[in-house]
Amino acid sequence: MNRREHLAAMLAMAAALLPAAKVRALEGMMEDADPQYGLIGQMIAQPGQRAALVAILGEGAGSMPGNIAYLIGEDAVNPDAIWIVELWDSKDAHMASLQLPEVRAAIAKGRPLIAGFGTRAEFKPVAKAGA
Repeated sequence: MNRREHLAAMLAMAAALLPAAKVRALEGMMEDADPQYGLIGQMIAQPGQRAALVAILGEGAGSMPGNIAYLIGEDAVNPDAIWIVELWDSKDAHMASLQLPEVRAAIAKGRPLIAGFGTRAEFKPVAKAGA
């Protein structure tokens, strides 16, 4: 998947996961933001634990300096898989977020619910929808 496909996938995921008002709010934030680093990855929950894992990951993502978007979506085929899409001001901002107490707590709490990881890619956002 190339960079444009990653960004298109992130925006498509936002459209599929969020109500229209939130998509418009995300688009507004994106207009003002200049993300320089992005991640998209699949996480596999222990059987039957996907909803619990999503809730935990959402807890730790409240306010992360430098984060522009953090989306969690359910895989349409695998009932235990989720996709996480992140946009950041920089790779350093993402790395710094991993040291935040609330993020560390969410990682520790969620770790037992994780069975494994699927595809993961880092990317540099290069285009915005409508740009």
